[in-house]
Amino acid sequence: MEQNTEPRYVISIAARILGIEAHVLRYFEKLNLIQPQRTSGNMRLYSQDDIDNLRYIKTLMCDLGVNLAGVEVALHLLEKVEDLQNQLDEKDRIIERLMGMEIAEELDIEYMEE
Repeated sequence: MEQNTEPRYVISIAARILGIEAHVLRYFEKLNLIQPQRTSGNMRLYSQDDIDNLRYIKTLMCDLGVNLAGVEVALHLLEKVEDLQNQLDEKDRIIERLMGMEIAEELDIEYMEE
């Protein structure tokens, strides 16, 4: 499991880290702005990625004056940008592989895919 996605903070600790009340975190969860993992006893556990996303939400709302609807739009757009970047990265890998095959053909050597 990647370190930043590993659930590690209970709601009280996450709230303290962020400087907000626990009920705000529960409200954000109710609005589907954040989805912490749950223990078998149904306790919320927040990962470092969750904390980072919550900091982003807090910045949008407190520092930039964005309302909850705007936060939802911003999070959706951020998700789309990440998806598009992943697609672009995949296409770049395909192009690099194809270019490697083409160069190998020109040099008349056998191309070995990694």
